[in-house]
Parts: sequence; C-alpha cells; structure tokens
Amino acid sequence: MKTWAKTAGTLLVAGSLLAGGSAVSGVFSGTSVYADEAVQRNVINVVGSGEMSIKPDIAYLSIGVQTTGDTAQAAQKATAAQIAKITAVLKNTWKIDAADIQTAQFYVQPNYTYNEKEGQKLKGYNAYHTLQVKYRQLDKIGQLLDDATKAGANQIDNVRFTVENPDQYQEQVINKALANAELKAGIIAKGVKRTLGTVLSVSQNDVIAAPVYERSMTELSKASSADTAATAVETGQVKVNTSLSVQYELK
Repeated sequence: MKTWAKTAGTLLVAGSLLAGGSAVSGVFSGTSVYADEAVQRNVINVVGSGEMSIKPDIAYLSIGVQTTGDTAQAAQKATAAQIAKITAVLKNTWKIDAADIQTAQFYVQPNYTYNEKEGQKLKGYNAYHTLQVKYRQLDKIGQLLDDATKAGANQIDNVRFTVENPDQYQEQVINKALANAELKAGIIAKGVKRTLGTVLSVSQNDVIAAPVYERSMTELSKASSADTAATAVETGQVKVNTSLSVQYELK
C-alpha cells in the first residue's frame, strides 16, 4: 500500500462531527468521518476510484495438442511431432519470437475404461501439450489460429486480451481517483455546512492492473462466419483502475 500523509499530530476517534453537532452516515460506501477530541479538528475520509477503458495491445493464446496411444511413449511421441509442426508454423510463417512461445502444460496419463464384468481396464494413454503464445498483431489472431489448427492443434482453450504495460496509464487513473475523492468529500462537507481543508493523507488501496478479457472456444466458434473458413476474433476493451483513500481536513 502506497501512503502519503501530512501529520495531524492528534488522535483520531471515529464518530460524528463534534464541532457542528451533525452526524453523517451511509452517504457513500467506504466513507467515514472522524473528529479530533483534543482540538476539535475534524477530518473526513473518502475512497475515490479511477478507471479507464482501453484497447488491448497483446493477446495470450492457448494452443495445444491431445493425442492417444497404446503406450505412454507412443502418445508422447505423437504429441511431440504435432507440437513441432505447430511451433514451426508460429516461428517461420508468423515470425513469432521463440521468447514468446512457452510450454504452459504437458502431461501423459493413462486412459481407463470400466464395466461391472471386467472392472477397470487400461485402454491406452493420453498425452497433452499446451503452448502459451504471446501475439501483438491482434487483427490477425483469427488467421493464426486457423493455421495452428491446420498444423495439428486440436486444443485451443481461449484467447486472453490485456495491456502489456499498464503502468503507462497510472497518472491518468490516479488523477481520476483523486478527482472522484474530492467530489465525494465536497458533497459531504456541503451537506453538513462545512468546507474542505487541506489533504492530510492519501493511500493507494490496490495495484493498478489491466484485467484480462477472455474469449473461450465457444465464443470463438460463434464469432466465426458460417460462410467462411476464417475465425473471427473481436478484441473488445480492457479496464485499468485504481482506488485511493484520501483524508481531508474539514473546516
């Protein structure tokens, strides 16, 4: 938690406004009023929020292969061959850097069947290998997924959109949060016939981050045109936000 404070030099006790004899409660969620019993110095605490909706600039693609085999080695070998083809397409055709291609999941597990007569019986093995791919040309994602499928991918779980560097938006969302806090505090002060004084402290309640916007394979299928083979992927928007706890002197 980031905190900026101006020393008040006194003990703050939660309660009503002592100087004016007026009480404020339930005006805003997360808002409280405090009074300094020693010198009758009143303060008001509010929480301000700031948010921006922005266009994502990076996507994380989950592209994988699932194969079966009579033995674990056979299943693993088949998966490795398919992943090699997909990786070659990503690197050579789509010019994706090796640093942006990472194995996210890999495992081999037995596949059992069961019936009352024979009980549990080993049917074979399933092998899974999933790549996480970073891609920045968002208007070409549909084509990329189509090529990956042609190369052997049969497990595309979702596409996640986000902002690669959300820190660049810090100043804007913090200023929005400060303005929102001042608006709330001003309304409360006016309601109790007081005015706002100086800011005594500010603390940031959360880390600024860009939530991801996910598109599942079900959504991708619906977005595809029935008349074409191309997959259509819409990027939408993501949000960058923060909230600040601000304490004002109340005159």
